[in-house]
Amino acid sequence: MQYIAVFCGSSKGTSSHYARQAAALGRALAMRGLGMIYGGTHVGLMGIAADACLEAGGKVIGVIPEFLKEKNFAHEGLTELQVVRNIHERKRRMNDLSDGVIALPGGYGTMDELFEMLARVQLGLYHKPVALYNIDGFYDPLCFLVKNMVEAGFLKSANQKILWIERDVDKLLDQMIGKLSDPEKDL
Repeated sequence: MQYIAVFCGSSKGTSSHYARQAAALGRALAMRGLGMIYGGTHVGLMGIAADACLEAGGKVIGVIPEFLKEKNFAHEGLTELQVVRNIHERKRRMNDLSDGVIALPGGYGTMDELFEMLARVQLGLYHKPVALYNIDGFYDPLCFLVKNMVEAGFLKSANQKILWIERDVDKLLDQMIGKLSDPEKDL
């Protein structure tokens, strides 16, 4: 089975739409036979997406650092929970286990995970799709920033295209599945 890493907030955010769409992503992954890799907690959008994937019959692997498990943030109902020493190991393990990445709304942790994966793709260290699920235009300012990076000469135009951006979960997963089934396919 192929797994998609999901990066998202440990909070639910201010709009209930974020939670509904996180659940929709979890269900959609399961319905398409894709498993979910994520940060292993039961809170926020992370817990919502994991629960929805599980409820729809999907497999969910959580990767959680020891310090978060000790604070009782671990989701105990997952298909598998892997406990690692720290955040760096968590990101490395999620990278190794995943066949692609989808970032939902989130904060600094989500941005850290997202940008590390983008840097890995840019450097040729990760050859899998990296996407933003741009719920309600949450990532529009980031898209503007990336465009500004290109215009200011800090990012090559070709590297702008390594970040997929989609507002519709079904279209996003169709693109990712197309890429996973044909790695040479340029989307």
